[in-house]
Amino acid sequence: MDEDIKFILDSTKEAMENAISHLEKQFINIRAGKASPAMLGSVMVDYYGSQTPLSQVANVNTPDGRTITVQPWEKGMLQEIERGIAYANLGFNPMNNGETIIINVPPLTEERRKDLAKQAKAEAEDAKVSIRTARKEANNDLKKNDDISEDLKKNAEIDVQTLTDKYVKRVDDVFDNKEQEIMTV
Repeated sequence: MDEDIKFILDSTKEAMENAISHLEKQFINIRAGKASPAMLGSVMVDYYGSQTPLSQVANVNTPDGRTITVQPWEKGMLQEIERGIAYANLGFNPMNNGETIIINVPPLTEERRKDLAKQAKAEAEDAKVSIRTARKEANNDLKKNDDISEDLKKNAEIDVQTLTDKYVKRVDDVFDNKEQEIMTV
């Protein structure tokens, strides 16, 4: 296989992998009713004047499927952590018992589940758009390259389309799993 074609295919595959990775990261932020430390991943806390991720000033655990506990490394940080959780606008009501912060994760309503499924669908569509953009760029790179024969270009375009189909199917599979997780009561 021509080196130019191999490079184009490898960079296209990498771009498509990145789209899948990004989708999976976005799906972590869409909660499905079960408590998870990742739910507080976006929380920033004022730690001696600088904004610091919550995970760097406290242990975040889930003792069960409905509760998140936040154990600060310094007791003086309790108020700041509560403020950070409230400011993150996640819809949680943190309770402070003097040593830890306890967050009860409410069960999702049917309407909220449908909203989350729509949000997940939109993220999946964004991932598909990224994959198709990578396909378009690869095909443009192939067309611009005069060192590659027409037959090799046609074969490479078929390879790019095969890659695209494979990654779009992976997006659909990841979305189906997430939708199942969201809609399960």
